[in-house]
Amino acid sequence: MRTPLRASSWLGDRASAHVKLKLEVLQPTFSYKIRGAFNAVLRLAEAYGTSAPPLVTASAGNHGRALAWAATAARMSLTVYAPRHAPRSKLDAIRATGADLRPCADYDEAEQRAKEHAALGEALFISPYSHPDVIAGAGTIGLEIHEEWPDVDTIVVPIGGGGLISGIALANRELSKSSQVIGVEAAASSPFTHSLAAGAIVEIEVAPTLADGLAGNLDPDTITFDLVRQHVSRIVVVTEADLRSAISGVVMRERLIAEGAGAAGVAAVIGGTLDLTGRNVAIVLSGANIDADTLKALL
Repeated sequence: MRTPLRASSWLGDRASAHVKLKLEVLQPTFSYKIRGAFNAVLRLAEAYGTSAPPLVTASAGNHGRALAWAATAARMSLTVYAPRHAPRSKLDAIRATGADLRPCADYDEAEQRAKEHAALGEALFISPYSHPDVIAGAGTIGLEIHEEWPDVDTIVVPIGGGGLISGIALANRELSKSSQVIGVEAAASSPFTHSLAAGAIVEIEVAPTLADGLAGNLDPDTITFDLVRQHVSRIVVVTEADLRSAISGVVMRERLIAEGAGAAGVAAVIGGTLDLTGRNVAIVLSGANIDADTLKALL
């Protein structure tokens, strides 16, 4: 579903820039993940027809919810491995679709178990970020931003596994010679920052974060590392304090709900991490699936 690109005078004033928010929080499953999930499922339906194999995935919550939604529409079975401490709003939505939800200690364990499940030959693994069709689906966000705002010169994107920013960066490469794409990681979980500095994917210690959708190590085999290295201008990190301010600020100033991962780009502006003076900036507000109790505490 195409989403609005809405001007934000609040963030524009903070950044001394022209800022617009890409409202992926308005998707049917309240995150951008529906784009990649539906694209992957549609491609499978084209390839297999009614004999598509069972699917399996790992997810911090939003991808699992989106893939479950898409798989149900296509009458495909799905198993989702997810952290048991993921927001209840995400886990309950996955269960509600009829998907087989299997709780894990954290995202890293979920990804490992999902890949082991697929290796048994009983299901097809759909990565939440390292999958060409998932990346292509996410890239439609970049297409829409450039179509609606040809003068955009900076796109700020939350980055976890790198699927979203890879898709947007590839679209940006085709549509603009000068626009830059900037990624935003949580300081508590910043595998790209560490891996790019090392020149190869490295394992990091993941700390608790409000941006649960961004938390976790990278799959050593991910295709997103090279895509990010080649096509993303730079990556910055934001603190938990900045994430808290961003979530509450989006509610109070924009009258929208954003989860921690979804508000990472806003956090980079609020925290002064980025110098965007005079630029035309699109910030991807990527998801809204935050538990009510967490949001209440932040407000």
